[in-house]
Amino acid sequence: MSKMDNLRAMREARYARANAKPAPTSSTPKQVAPVAPVVAASDPAPIPASHPAPDGDARCGHRSMNGRTCTREAGHAAKSHRYS
Repeated sequence: MSKMDNLRAMREARYARANAKPAPTSSTPKQVAPVAPVVAASDPAPIPASHPAPDGDARCGHRSMNGRTCTREAGHAAKSHRYS
């Protein structure tokens, strides 16, 4: 067999294993654990800024996906944010 024939045989075996139907183990349905209801917090805790604004200097406060906050002034006209 060539290298390509070996690769093809391995690929077909992997495909057959992935698509094989498992044998039924029992005729009774599985028991599903009850799911607890989600309770919303009535007063969420404020998220502290990583760099607080110095002496009344209002900041944008936009949060990035990794949790950093924007340090530009509030209501800035720039399209981009400066995170720190």
